[in-house]
Amino acid sequence: MKNILFFFIIAALFSCKDNNNKQVDQSANTKSKGEIKKGYDTYINPLDIDYTYMVYNSSQNKSYRSGADPTVIEFKGEYYMFVTRSFGYWHSTDLTNWNFIKPQQWFFEGSNAPTAFNYKDSLVYFAGDPAGYGSILYTDDPKSGKWTPSASISTNIQDSELFIDDDGETYLYWGSSNVHPLRVKMLNKDDRFLETGVKKELINLVEEEHGWERFGENNFHPTLKEGYMEGASMTKHNGKYYLQYAAPGTQFNVYADGVYIGDTPLGPFEYMKSNPMSFKPGGFTNGAGHGITVKQINGQYWHVATMALASNAQWERRLCMFPTYFDEEGLMYTNTAYGDYPRYGSSHPTKAGQHNGWMLLSYKGDVKVSSSLKQIMKFTTGDDAVEVKELPIELNEEGQIKSKVLTDENPKTFWVAEANNDKQWLTIEMQNTGHIHAFQLNFHDHDSGIYTRTEGLKHQFTIEVSEDGENWQTVVDRSSSEKDTPNAYIVLDEPIKAKYVRYNNIKVPGANFAMSEVRVFGLGLGAKPDNVSGFKVKREEDPRDASFSWDAVEGAQGYNIRWGIAQDKLYQSWQVYDKTEHLMRCLDRDTPYYFTIEAYNENGISEPSDVIFVE
Repeated sequence: MKNILFFFIIAALFSCKDNNNKQVDQSANTKSKGEIKKGYDTYINPLDIDYTYMVYNSSQNKSYRSGADPTVIEFKGEYYMFVTRSFGYWHSTDLTNWNFIKPQQWFFEGSNAPTAFNYKDSLVYFAGDPAGYGSILYTDDPKSGKWTPSASISTNIQDSELFIDDDGETYLYWGSSNVHPLRVKMLNKDDRFLETGVKKELINLVEEEHGWERFGENNFHPTLKEGYMEGASMTKHNGKYYLQYAAPGTQFNVYADGVYIGDTPLGPFEYMKSNPMSFKPGGFTNGAGHGITVKQINGQYWHVATMALASNAQWERRLCMFPTYFDEEGLMYTNTAYGDYPRYGSSHPTKAGQHNGWMLLSYKGDVKVSSSLKQIMKFTTGDDAVEVKELPIELNEEGQIKSKVLTDENPKTFWVAEANNDKQWLTIEMQNTGHIHAFQLNFHDHDSGIYTRTEGLKHQFTIEVSEDGENWQTVVDRSSSEKDTPNAYIVLDEPIKAKYVRYNNIKVPGANFAMSEVRVFGLGLGAKPDNVSGFKVKREEDPRDASFSWDAVEGAQGYNIRWGIAQDKLYQSWQVYDKTEHLMRCLDRDTPYYFTIEAYNENGISEPSDVIFVE
């Protein structure tokens, strides 16, 4: 949730030296020192890119990375991603492997909620001045980093979206407020993007009808009721105009994108009955709001959006990407089920972006660490505060330090080692032996003292595995890596059977080695859980709220609730761990829904329960 005025980059000619455009391929496995292979066919959320350290809160000496408010465009068969305050942008040929392009000149504060548009593969237009006014930049070669500014001026714009229709008519959508609506005005693309005088108010939040628009964690706050509407985005599909917007706030697990549909870029727009379009409230990392929908050259749509991390600060965020579809009614939806588990990459011919079946092996694993400066438990409370608790050092029978925060599926919790050197390590004894396919390492920034974009950062480490805790085999060697991978996703060439995983630190950014979560993915050796029985759904006195209960399934790690407006439109899901009851406040007041539930563990996912219809 931003209250910063911004728009249109004011700049002279940007240039970028070729030697700054280094390839950053960060998501594949290596068994050779420092090398990272290409050609892998999975990815994971949060996306594994070299996020930039923020200038937010730098006056308070708060140092952390963030990535938010993305704009992704296709240009001449390749892709470019612009992200808030990143002091540059990323390039990809496949929407999975990204390399950073650093312009020679940029705003001191970076670009804020940037917008970009590819006009018929001739020019890319870009805007996002955090000061709130300025000129639109354009280039015919975004890979070079060289841009030319137009001379037009527009002021007082928040969270803009530049949209140029097929006929060349140009529209600017904007707004970031818990009071004011999203607006649109027309610009003259052929005359320095001057305003034509056409301006219109479009949509506002209707929290009394739409539960998911209510402010707060889990859509609840004891005093504040009005959510923030922001992050306008426009997609044209089959002659219809899909106006997307984010609510209720970027720091919350329920941050989502909704849609209104119109026949013209100026509306009128009608609320989509299956909203929200992009929603990920449960699981490891939450949120899927303030995004943009991009069409891959093969016709597949993707929604790239913002996830809440909110450990060091409320504005500490990451990026996610989900496959996006339009059903036979023209309803727009994404697939976010098991949204932070490994997913098929963009090259998969039939299942791009869908969960690939690898399950979490490391949940609640027994962790031992080399040293401990501190271990922190963190949760966002119902009044938007952050509850922080420092855990006392706990030793096992052998006198080794234990850590519960590294396998708890909470990205806000973290462990900090006493140093940042090759004497620091952590070992996980998983609850059960399994076949390991991949790792996700979620490093934590602890008093790193780094601000703005910093080159030369690297994460160097090795990973070993063992079946018995005594005989170890190195499966990942990044001891000489030059890559910066704060959310490293590493896929093994071949799966390996193991019960123990050991991370050996070499050196990472910051004064101390710190980690929020080590996640191990693959398949266990046992059976997937039985189907869930006793599933009950009750819509509360306020029909925007619904409570759920079910019988515990032996051997289940957790459960995934799915719902939607029809039995064949169960587009929403909420993943929970270790619970047999749940309360959600995200339903639309006047909409009947269908619900089902499934259980999951390290071995797989059960069949869904019978669908329940609730008025």
